[in-house]
Order: sequence, then structure tokens, then C-alpha cells
Amino acid sequence: MTRFSGLAKTCAATFLVGLLSLGAFTSAAAQDTGPLRIDITQGVIEPLPVAVPDFIAQSAQAAEFAKQISDVIAADLVGTGLFREVPESAYISNVTSFDSPVQYADWKAINVQGLVTGAVSVDAAGNLSVKFRVFDVFSDGPLGEGLQLGGSTSSWRRIAHKVADVVYSRITGEGAYFDSRVVFVSESGSKQARKKRLAVMDYDGANLQYLTDDASIVLAPRFSPTGDRVLYTSYESGFPQIMMLDVGTVTRRQLPVPTESMSFAPRFSPDGNSVVYSVSTGANTDLYRMDIASGQVARLTNTPAIETAPSFSPDGSKIVFESDRSGTQQLYMMSASGGDAQRISFGDGRYGTPVWSPRGDLIAFTKQANGRFHIGVMRTDGSEERLLTASFLDEGPTWAPNGRVVMFTRETQGASGESALYSVDISGRNLRRLPTNSGASDPAWSPLLK
Repeated sequence: MTRFSGLAKTCAATFLVGLLSLGAFTSAAAQDTGPLRIDITQGVIEPLPVAVPDFIAQSAQAAEFAKQISDVIAADLVGTGLFREVPESAYISNVTSFDSPVQYADWKAINVQGLVTGAVSVDAAGNLSVKFRVFDVFSDGPLGEGLQLGGSTSSWRRIAHKVADVVYSRITGEGAYFDSRVVFVSESGSKQARKKRLAVMDYDGANLQYLTDDASIVLAPRFSPTGDRVLYTSYESGFPQIMMLDVGTVTRRQLPVPTESMSFAPRFSPDGNSVVYSVSTGANTDLYRMDIASGQVARLTNTPAIETAPSFSPDGSKIVFESDRSGTQQLYMMSASGGDAQRISFGDGRYGTPVWSPRGDLIAFTKQANGRFHIGVMRTDGSEERLLTASFLDEGPTWAPNGRVVMFTRETQGASGESALYSVDISGRNLRRLPTNSGASDPAWSPLLK
């Protein structure tokens, strides 16, 4: 399993920062080397002390954005559980200019190890520009000349997430994930008469947008690999049918599956050209695959069992799914074209809702055992099973774009119980509830935004 590498409590390594445009963000960040590193072990992790002073406003129009951007950057980093923000009240010296020399002794005195400084400007056309530097305080200097990102003023939160992604990736060695979105089912009303509609938000709960109304039940939304479409199950016709929604235009259409059958649990292939899903006829449920362009359908399983919740491997060659063909709900793997399937779950209890990590190394799942529900991860061959959570009801994991964090639904017990979205690191640490303005379930994480 991939782990964070390097030193736990020292800053012997340095931040490496180079010039970067907004358009070249992803590839340039991925190629960088030499980050300040955090070592994650099975023991207690000491969060790395960082300071993110308010960015400097270099124009009057930039004043409203400067502090907001630095606040979002700090919140992103602290939210991982790997960083601790040193408060402004502890500062000995302040950053008054982007180009002013850093007083390293003052930052060392308050045990800051990573320092992020920046400046914000807005031109006459309303274009926002953010430049920033990252300093290794104990090495007394930065490497490179900093980064500069640009966009419209309405994209200030995205720019802040991108800055935080750069800092996070260079310190941890992990991929970025802050600049992403989550589609989910927003819930309202009593538990006995719950209304549900699709909603989408930034990964941290900001910029909420509703995609459907609550006139009919919707379930299990899933992003396309490019993040522009969402598959989901709708009860608009009175029984489950698969819908595909364009996120930009909020238009939708039903997939052309036989109307006499119930179809559900859809998921895109990694290339976005086909959909795998379940079809239920009578007491039997099997897996099918449809080419989106042609509508051509292939049956993947043909057993008397209930087989559902399919998920592709990142390379599109295999599918993991849940089935009760052995008598209990377990996880199986087969070729993406169908055929023989091999069982991969062998622990006590029942397993379901498997989801392949975007890195290809792990499968997340829901497990029910001894009266409790768990979110867990295992190797793709079923080995090294690790349970990350335990509660009255945890279910439906989804992966962050970097394969390091898992989001899921947690429901509380009783007639007044409510569903909420939580996230947890694959180490089992940093369990956090996401802010939503109502009950929420069935999350699906988008890829990194383009």
C-alpha cells in the first residue's frame, strides 16, 4: 500500500516550486520532485506546523479575494489531518509585501516548518491573478521563483484549491484532490417520507447546486471520467431506470434499456464510452454493459443470483461486483467482457458496493458484520483487508481522485436518524463529516477538474 514517505518532524528536505500557469497545472505539478515530506506510520501522526498569512492584495479590487483565498488554502491543508495551522496571533513578523525578505528566525521561533505566502491582483478586465511561494523555513529559503495562477474572479475558490493541491502534493508525495467536486443525493423530510434530489458541490461543501427536483426518488449518482456527465437511478416512471445527466446544461435522458425490466446501479467505463449496470427481471439480477453511442448491449453474467454494484478497474480490463451466488453477499471479480468470476472476499460477514481505487491498488467496500457496518479497503486479490470505520450504518464508499481518501454515507439510528457524508483517510485516520445543508447520501467523487 502506498504510504507517505520521508521525515516526520523535520524539514531537512525542501519545497521545490517552479513557474506554473493555470493551464499547465496538472502536468507540471506531477513532474515536480524534492518535496518537504511527511512520514505516516501506524503510530500517532504529529501534524506539520504551517503558516498561511493573508495573501497581499495588490489592487483595490483584489482586497475581497486575498484573505478568502488564503483561508481556503489553510482549510484544505488542515482538513487532511496532516497539517496544523499556526495562528496569526502567534506571528512575530508579518508578511507585508510579496517580495519582502522572509524573516526565517521569527518563523522558526514559533515552530513553523512550511510557510506559504502569496499576492492577489485583479486587472481592469476582471481577471484574477494569484502568485505564491512556498518556503522551507528550516532551510532558510525557497527553491524556484514561485507559481502564478490565473482565472476569472468567479473562479477564486478553484484557484485557492489548486494552490493547496500544489502545497499538499509537494509535502506528501500524494496526488492532488482539493480541486474536485462531489455529486450526491440531498435528502429532506422525515425518515418515513424522505424526499431526494441530486446535488453537486465542491469537495469541501461549497458551491452547492441542485441538479434535479425532489418529485421522484433518485439514487446512486456516478460521475463520468471527465466529470461532465452523471449516471443515476430514477424512480420517475414508478420503478428504477437509469438516467444520464449533463452537468453543464442540467439536461437528462434515459438510457435505452428494456422498459419491462428494472435497471439500476450504473457506472461509466474508464473511457466514458460504455456503461455497466444491473437489470432485474423477477427474482434474478444480472450485469449488462451498454455502448452509449450505439445502444448495443452485452450480458456479462447469467446466474440465478443477485449481482449488482459493478465497478471497473482503472484500465477498464476488469469489473468487481457484489453477488450472493455463494449464499451470502460477497465480492467477485471478472473480465470486463464477462465470463468466469473469482470471489475475492473471505472474511466474516457480508460485503457489498465495491469501488476500485483510481490508483488501481485497492478496492473499497461496505461490510456488515456482528451487527455493525464498516467501510473497508482490500487489495485487488482480497488480501490485506482493513476496516476504516464502524457505526450503525456506513455504506457506499467513493474515492478521492488521488486514491488516498474515501467518502461514504453514515446514517444515525432511530426514527429521527439522518444520513450525512463523511470522509476518512485509507489509514483509518481523520474521520470527518462534510458540511451539507440537509441530509445527504450516495456520494460520488469527481476526477480533478480541468
